[in-house]
Amino acid sequence: MGETIIVAGSLAARPYVGGHTWVFLQYLLGFRQLGYDVLFLDRLEPDMGVNGEGRSYLAGVMERFDIPWALFRDEGREVSGLSRPEVVERARGSALLLNVMGFLDDEETLAAAPLRAFLDIDPGFGQMWRELGLHDPFRGHHRYVTIGERIGEPDCGVPTCGIDWLTTKQPVHLGEWPVSPGAGRRFTSVASWRGAFGPIEYGGRTYGLRVHEFRRFLELPARSAGEFEVALDIHEAETRDLELLARHGWHLADPRAAAGDPWRYRDYVGSSSAEFMVAKNLYVDTRAGWFSDRSACYLASGRPVLAQDTGLDGLLPNGKGLVKFSTLDEAAAGVEEITGDYERHSRAAREIAEEHFAAERVLARLLERLGVR
Repeated sequence: MGETIIVAGSLAARPYVGGHTWVFLQYLLGFRQLGYDVLFLDRLEPDMGVNGEGRSYLAGVMERFDIPWALFRDEGREVSGLSRPEVVERARGSALLLNVMGFLDDEETLAAAPLRAFLDIDPGFGQMWRELGLHDPFRGHHRYVTIGERIGEPDCGVPTCGIDWLTTKQPVHLGEWPVSPGAGRRFTSVASWRGAFGPIEYGGRTYGLRVHEFRRFLELPARSAGEFEVALDIHEAETRDLELLARHGWHLADPRAAAGDPWRYRDYVGSSSAEFMVAKNLYVDTRAGWFSDRSACYLASGRPVLAQDTGLDGLLPNGKGLVKFSTLDEAAAGVEEITGDYERHSRAAREIAEEHFAAERVLARLLERLGVR
């Protein structure tokens, strides 16, 4: 057995969300590509409401990719997958435990790992919670990593909390994300309307969610020649927004049918023409430098991305394969640009993925910065 890298995160609590599943798979498959053994750790509590279903989904995905896993339940009193002694032994000999959003809280396992790194994939939320005294997700880690690539810079509104943040792009295992033949007709995306976290009041401002940005672009289908579809996780009680989306020409797909597991999600991305990506208001207003893991998958599939700007200047190319926008007029112009020279944008999309998001490159750089040989 070689050196192990452990990735910990919340997967069993969110079964049938294919895009969320890929967030963890990209790291696990990427670290394995670099020659490491890998292990995925998760936890599930009764109040999460998905005990049996979540465990089955987790087991099915990990076994399909031949990835060892363990699931802590009932505050760690029950462990399935690998046994507790096996988990602790692997943690003790690990090169890195990467704890996504600090989700793993099993004290014995965390204490056994020589290097514990917090991975922030929702930049701004945890930092503001800590500054407001609401919650501190960062305790108990040695190093801190974020995908908010502008955190710490003067023009970024996300507080650092006095932490020395390492920034990284999101990895894509390109072997699992080849260029898809036969592009579809529609700009698509897979998204949640509100998500797990509520708006935050911080520093005299209210930072909102994706819903608060998306409403600004409702008229895009009427302002452009493009067709638009979103596999949108939106509650049926949101009748006003559902009516507005339909009235303005947005097609809605069932997110579970379109992207309920990693393979359906990958097929949905590949069957699209391009992505229309709207970010959470918090990412936009703080200029966090956030870029979607989903958008990186579109790029890898040879699908251009029309992406709302979150402070991406200098972080990624703009104009070919990836086209940024901030206003409705810029979004409409971006649709025209992509559809007017689609083949060029498609080729450029894959090139951006290869240069900026290839897992072996992104993760090798991250490990080097963390001091992992």
